[in-house]
Amino acid sequence: MKKRDPLRVESYDYHLPIELIAKYPVTPADSARLLVYDRSSDTITHAQVRDLLRFIPPKTAIIVNDTKVLKARLYGRKSTGGKVELLLNRPLPNDRFSVFVRGKVKEGTLLHFPQGLEAKVLALEPDGSRIVAFYQDGKELDFAALLPILDSIGHIPLPPYIDRADEKADEEHYQPLFAKNPGAVAAPTASLHFTHELLERLKKEHPFYSITLHVGAGTFKPVEADTIDEHRMHSEYYEIPPATCRLIDSDTEILAIGTTVTRTVEYYVRTKKCAGECDLFLHPLNPPRRVDHLLTNFHLPKSTLIMLVAAFIGIEKTLELYELAVKERYRFFSYGDAMLIL
Repeated sequence: MKKRDPLRVESYDYHLPIELIAKYPVTPADSARLLVYDRSSDTITHAQVRDLLRFIPPKTAIIVNDTKVLKARLYGRKSTGGKVELLLNRPLPNDRFSVFVRGKVKEGTLLHFPQGLEAKVLALEPDGSRIVAFYQDGKELDFAALLPILDSIGHIPLPPYIDRADEKADEEHYQPLFAKNPGAVAAPTASLHFTHELLERLKKEHPFYSITLHVGAGTFKPVEADTIDEHRMHSEYYEIPPATCRLIDSDTEILAIGTTVTRTVEYYVRTKKCAGECDLFLHPLNPPRRVDHLLTNFHLPKSTLIMLVAAFIGIEKTLELYELAVKERYRFFSYGDAMLIL
């Protein structure tokens, strides 16, 4: 069989039966299935997330992403009366916001939402996003003032492939236990598998550290180039506390809970910046230098996330494991099952 070219985006494709896309999470969260791949012995084990303690090597530190998912989706109307859907992407300087709007809008358009919230479209960006300012009762809002309004009238921004309206239960299910700092418009999904009980058991054996990376809507942006070196990676704001920076600078083994943690740690290793914009693209030609182990979900074909997995274990092994996961009927994507790479 011909080897896949790691530069070609089409090399990261695989067949996924649509019924394996998880529309709802399993409960409790740690009952999700776990495919464990140990690189040192080239062995595969099928387990559950609640069995994590069995597999994590002793003295390994665990890093989680403490970003909090916003109720970032708003439904409203244009001044002309037409319906409109707005997805907040990220705050910008000077009380401006990057958003995505479903439906045609022109510069200067005013969008109306419940509780007197309005968004004025100030600019149309080349990537399809829009720059807006938010107002309530004529007063311009900063991010802090916008948060409680979003919490009241906004909707949990479920990924497009879940293909259903958000429900009340999603407010809990699509929010990690570690969530603390508001700013994400998509969950760091590996974190969704943790329960309080699992967390307590893990904390008895392993030190926990945190980073903050506010996951943006760009995480769902498809790779439209033919080769990965032509893809421009989206950037997301991150902060790393001093204790976590010291950990990364040490030689302690690290388990990253998710791709967002991995990218943040690896960006710091390359730049030594404890805060800023992370636009690191990890793939087989740019592998991780510091993260030893990874817990992650199963990702979309031809996505930057499956390319990140391939950065750890190579493209052939990645596709082999994904094909096995399909055969074993694992559940895929944000509400799906997990994989642990050791």
